[in-house]
Amino acid sequence: MARKKKSEIKLLKEDIIKFFEKHNERPYTYSDLYNQFNVYEKDDQLFFKLIMEELEEAGKITKVGRGKFTKGTAKTTSEIEGVLDYVNPKFGFVRYDAGQKDIFITADMMNSAQDGDTVMVRLLGKSRGENPEGRITKVIKRGRTELVGKVKLYANYAIVKPDNKRFHEEVFIAKGNIHHAQTGDLVIVKILEFPSDFQQATGVITEVLGKAGDNDAEMHAIMAEFGLPVKFPEDVEKLAEAIPEEIQETEIKKRRDVRETLTFTIDPHDAKDFDDAISFKKLENDHFEVGIHIADVTHYVRPGTVLEDEAFNRATSVYLVDRTIPMLPEKLSNRLCSLRPHEDKLVFSAIFELDLNGKVYHEWFGRCVMHSDRRFTYEEAQELLELDLGSDLPEKVSPELHESLLILNKTAKNLKASRFKNGAFNFETNEVKFHLDEQGKPLGVYQKTRKDAHKLIEEFMLLANKKVAEFVFHSKFETGANNVTSSKDKSSSSGEVESPTMVYRVHEPPNPEKLNTFAAFAGKMGFKINVNSQHALSNSLNNLMFEIEGTPIQNVLESLAVRTMSKARYSTSPQGHFGLAFDHYSHFTSPIRRYPDMMAHRMLQHYLDGGKSLNKEDYEDKCTHSSDREKMAAEAERASIKYKQVEFMSYQDRNAIYEGVVTGVADFGIFVEIDGTGCEGMVRLADLNDDYYDYDADNYRVIGQRKGTIISFGEKVKVSIKGTDLDNRSIDLKLVEVDGKEMSSSGSSGFRGKSRRPGAGRGKSSSRKVIPPKRGKGKNRRKR
Repeated sequence: MARKKKSEIKLLKEDIIKFFEKHNERPYTYSDLYNQFNVYEKDDQLFFKLIMEELEEAGKITKVGRGKFTKGTAKTTSEIEGVLDYVNPKFGFVRYDAGQKDIFITADMMNSAQDGDTVMVRLLGKSRGENPEGRITKVIKRGRTELVGKVKLYANYAIVKPDNKRFHEEVFIAKGNIHHAQTGDLVIVKILEFPSDFQQATGVITEVLGKAGDNDAEMHAIMAEFGLPVKFPEDVEKLAEAIPEEIQETEIKKRRDVRETLTFTIDPHDAKDFDDAISFKKLENDHFEVGIHIADVTHYVRPGTVLEDEAFNRATSVYLVDRTIPMLPEKLSNRLCSLRPHEDKLVFSAIFELDLNGKVYHEWFGRCVMHSDRRFTYEEAQELLELDLGSDLPEKVSPELHESLLILNKTAKNLKASRFKNGAFNFETNEVKFHLDEQGKPLGVYQKTRKDAHKLIEEFMLLANKKVAEFVFHSKFETGANNVTSSKDKSSSSGEVESPTMVYRVHEPPNPEKLNTFAAFAGKMGFKINVNSQHALSNSLNNLMFEIEGTPIQNVLESLAVRTMSKARYSTSPQGHFGLAFDHYSHFTSPIRRYPDMMAHRMLQHYLDGGKSLNKEDYEDKCTHSSDREKMAAEAERASIKYKQVEFMSYQDRNAIYEGVVTGVADFGIFVEIDGTGCEGMVRLADLNDDYYDYDADNYRVIGQRKGTIISFGEKVKVSIKGTDLDNRSIDLKLVEVDGKEMSSSGSSGFRGKSRRPGAGRGKSSSRKVIPPKRGKGKNRRKR
């Protein structure tokens, strides 16, 4: 890195101090500051951290909590607060700062802490590899106080084996706390005493979910495992049922009436809640008007009610393989707020005047009343898109409706092309779906392909989300004034002009270290990734996706590329959306299933009414909560998919041969995804007895010592099912063929790995994939 001049260092320090003097409403992380000061190169980030350390030592800024900074004088402390990631029974890591390496904690230094607990750590003054070692001195807050597990009864007590693989102790249940459970039941246990060096974990069974293996019991267990509610409290259901279904004429008169405009919805065939609709109208100037109409949830869900509290607590609907656990009671999600065909509905709308290129000439935001003329499934809409104008049409589809779909589809493609031109990425991972019988048994598994009908809806939802965010951001609020004014009209300003508080969906630039690792990995597979700029990066990633489309490694590389990117989250800080290449982006289009969209509706209406800027700190806390709940919901969804994949494979013929691709290589086994199913299992190296295999971590492969057989990432292989484990949601595979050569497996092996990490083994299936990574910086380490 080029040497910095003293004048540059002084100027940067002054800018940082000014930033904290002006923005002291909340602490800021390194990621916040990198984006604020456009610091993306690794060397520049290291330099920036040195400057921050100097300012902290000088008392100009304060480091608080887990790597956050505010203005003020720091209080010295010899301990660090963080969150425990208890990765296996032998050790864990404490995450505490996005810019610092996690603290390594051995099992005998846990002090009764469990995975997810907020803890205080004292550093021991030594390191384990690149990570400093520490000792937990105090548990500040328990990450969870309830667990899900399978119970086994004995004469005078019971033992529960937790489903959560990060809770490494069985739980003792006294006879009086068994709650009518029977051996083999899935149960919820409230922890009374956490395990320590002196005692076993003890608990009380609070709910019996049903027999292990029963579909309903397993799905409820997954929800409970991630702390997600299933049933609505009685008072919430009662309040929802009491809401009148009839729309009052007085309410209609307050709104823009678009009931006469051609309007329709496009959703999955099994959808019950339709929270978005599109209207279309030709204009005389060869332009057309498109309305994106979103269910007006906040008209029915009012602040200060139990409905509001429950929606905030859940923050999101949860989509398991066989059911939806809605954010709102059914009366709202499937009836009042669902934009069902041939019914008048209250909506919050974004209406645009556009041309075929997607250029916006005029925009309008506000509340409307609409009437959907037609409900399309994606399949029905796709059939129409594949018909030329003037073709014979299905019953009840007018030429006007067909033409509107064709125009919208062409416009959507131009909108997408514009996004890519501006640096957006094209990640389209396939969604795993199941054919289930009435009892939830998986009869088939397949990967859903997205077609033009899906992309049409997506592009117009992106447009609405983007334009709402831009409208609020550019509607500058004058300090001390009552009204929001245009950012272009500052002539009457007597005070400082700033953007009103808004809830944004932000996606930060990828961590350079992770990006370089992925680029190096892709390079070894023959693909070049240019990381010099966002535009170069997006072009090379999009080229990569084009090159691998239809190849065996498509799903694998797409998944790795997605994992390389930062995770999108909610924030009041307008940091932009890196993946979409939008400077400002919000979530406005799904308030039935996302609480942040409800916040966006209320905030937008507040500013349309001329309200003052809202309290940023209050909304930032709500953003954090919503991001956390979204993460848990996604983990529950993945767990349900994995369970059904394992269940499906458990029914298959053990002699059947499947084609697959190697999706990961570790020092204890090879991960293989079976073609067309998304089902991933592991071939244990200990089961390969045709040769002795060395693990080549640098090149993501294992190599046979005698025969020279190479099994590498992306390799096409053939496998059979050796066994399935529903409790651990894992599949064991036998390797049948590699590169046309038959393999001999099962039995002992002379496997000799080159390296061994703490806790690495050849036993249970692991989620570690591709290559066991070094434990990196807190925020950017690979999720386990």
